[in-house]
Amino acid sequence: MLEQTMLEEVNKFMLGLLPDRHAVPELSNFYAMLRDYPLRGGKGLRARLVLLSARAHGAPAAAGTALAAALELFQNWVLIHDDVEDDSDERRGSPALHRLHGAPLAINAGDALHVIMWRAVLEANVPGAAEEFLETVFATAEGQHLDLAWIAANRWDITEHDYLNMVSRKTARYTVVAPLRLGAMAAGLTPDPRLTDAGLDLGVAFQIRDDVLNLTALFEDYGKEIGGDLWEGKRTLILARYLAGLTRAERDTALSVLARPRPEKDPVAVAALLKDIQASGAIEAAQATADEHARRGLEQLRAVLQGLSGQDAAEEILALARQLALRGA
Repeated sequence: MLEQTMLEEVNKFMLGLLPDRHAVPELSNFYAMLRDYPLRGGKGLRARLVLLSARAHGAPAAAGTALAAALELFQNWVLIHDDVEDDSDERRGSPALHRLHGAPLAINAGDALHVIMWRAVLEANVPGAAEEFLETVFATAEGQHLDLAWIAANRWDITEHDYLNMVSRKTARYTVVAPLRLGAMAAGLTPDPRLTDAGLDLGVAFQIRDDVLNLTALFEDYGKEIGGDLWEGKRTLILARYLAGLTRAERDTALSVLARPRPEKDPVAVAALLKDIQASGAIEAAQATADEHARRGLEQLRAVLQGLSGQDAAEEILALARQLALRGA
């Protein structure tokens, strides 16, 4: 397995880019906000994939440190903005940043982390990396727009195709595709185009599995609000399958719960809806779709990795992908 010390180096590099103290007390408060989400920790999934991909492509893992840190910064500023946009209560077991400081200050902190992300990209000085980040940031924004636009228009007619199109942009690109490609770039190589297709399938599987966990996991295992997708009115593949199987009257009843703004939702009604979704078979159907994408993505990824020089790291990438994307992993 990738040594923990390498992830510690990524975190050290990332935190080293963030200011700490200032003679003006309020700016010290601002700096503390910038460091809040990074210091809450996380799985470091994207950083791990960058470092492993660099090793698999023949470079030392350290070659990917700056790019891994940049992706972690990307994850953190996106989460700050995402929490505001979704009106979330918690992040990584603590109140979301906008709950602690208000939305204007939280958004500004996210903007500052975005700038520092680009500093990490520049310090990496890896040919092609800036273009990869530009494409990744824009694709993520496209996916987020689709997600938010459906909510703003109160649309509940989202199809499986719509959902897969959205998560391919919002999640798969920066969670799997970009890390694998950036690792190759850190090794001085042009990424194999097949990494994109493999990463999209695996990223889709990862997001569907996360949607499943949101409705089925224990908090201590999931680390986020259980049932939060229902409270936030998230359009998921699970919900699309569930609503499609209801009668007109049943659908109207479900939407009377889902369509309410979060502060107006009744906890008892949300709990009853969650129980009905869990009994409907929609979760199992969505997970089966995730498994299909995961197996296809793993097959594609294995074909790319088998020709690389760093086979130990290649096997670790495959093991990590299986763990994240397959049911029961």
